[in-house]
Amino acid sequence: MFGKSRIIAHHNKMSRHDDFAPYWAFGLIVLCGTGLATIWIDFGAFWKGYVLDMTGPAWNYILFRGLFKTQTENAWTRFFTPKKTLSIFLSVCVGIESAQYLKLYESTYDPWDFLAYVSVLIPLFLLDSRQSEYGCGDGYPGQQS
Repeated sequence: MFGKSRIIAHHNKMSRHDDFAPYWAFGLIVLCGTGLATIWIDFGAFWKGYVLDMTGPAWNYILFRGLFKTQTENAWTRFFTPKKTLSIFLSVCVGIESAQYLKLYESTYDPWDFLAYVSVLIPLFLLDSRQSEYGCGDGYPGQQS
């Protein structure tokens, strides 16, 4: 009986993931469009300085997690759990700002960028984790994130 209930739970998990996929896809388009719009449209210093830092990690989180499409089971989706994906993205953000601080490339260090990076990324992670907790979007049955 345990095996049958596990299969049913797994089917429900995949079905719920698929139900939310269009909303994640819409979020991906909005975040990506807003971030890229900073290149062509000038709405001031905040827009030019922080909006891409806010939206870039967020849209990439959705891409790497595969939240925008139907659920699939493969090495990619098993590796990029919510916690791992957040950890990787935060590490990259810290690495970018550290490189700017150490003047490893031509750019301006701004400590407010740290807040910009997490301002949308953390809420997405919490939403994704909550959905995963209730049976959607986190790899295969029995997986620990």
